Amino acid sequence: LSSTLAKIAEIEAEMAWTQKNKATAHHLGLLKARKRALLSFVEISLPQKIQRCQDPAPGSSRYH
Repeated sequence: LSSTLAKIAEIEAEMAWTQKNKATAHHLGLLKARKRALLSFVEISLPQKIQRCQDPAPGSSRYH
């Protein structure tokens, strides 16, 4: 799990370092997809108890 979080941090650093323009748009899209896949793996790996603690309180609106 910690190696996955390290990979996510590495991808975020590369995304911050990469210049954003038409020539790099495809590369940034690949990085975003890889980051999203790793994040979904982390969410699956977490126990249900931890995931429930992160949910907002019942009845609270996430969007105003």
